[in-house]
Amino acid sequence: MKDKEDLGKKEEGEGESLAELLAELKDLSELMIDLAYSSLLLQSKELASSVLEIEEYMDELHTKFELKALETNRETMDNKGTLGLIRLSASAEIISDAAAEMAKIVLRGIPLHPVLQMVMRESEEVLELVTVEEGSYMEGRALGELALESSIGMRVVAIRSGHKWTYNPSESFRLLPGDLLIVKGYIEGRESLRRMASKGPQNSVLV
Repeated sequence: MKDKEDLGKKEEGEGESLAELLAELKDLSELMIDLAYSSLLLQSKELASSVLEIEEYMDELHTKFELKALETNRETMDNKGTLGLIRLSASAEIISDAAAEMAKIVLRGIPLHPVLQMVMRESEEVLELVTVEEGSYMEGRALGELALESSIGMRVVAIRSGHKWTYNPSESFRLLPGDLLIVKGYIEGRESLRRMASKGPQNSVLV
């Protein structure tokens, strides 16, 4: 039987630990709120659709976490500790559901309230979705090599490669064609970001 202190730790061959799954749930719910607000402010159906896409993954991840917690509890017999973890994961699920409801407002075509229009005008940072195209400046380059934050004031907060999401990717993360980037930063860097992700003669121009 494992000690209570070992709850959530990963052993070799066990896959993702409870701690890793819970951290991913937390990061994912925070990202969804950012995306949902941005979809409202920018009236972007593309951003709104990405929120609903992530929600589906969130539901799968939440179920995976709960099953893992119950499996671990059979070894630790720490009912209170396991219940606390499940409640934390449920809180992240509630946040993600709220973000999805916000995104659905955009997808239904409901007009933006004047108060939100004021917020949008005052907001300095935006979220942007770009897909790395084959033959683009970004293709095959690591994030550290691109140095987006220092060059154009944009930071990659998440990447979808195939069906896998990576949050707060490291500088060593190398981009491949088809990767979807969720990028946060100053609106002035938006066009440069799009050029770098697109195939074309101007794709390496940063400003």
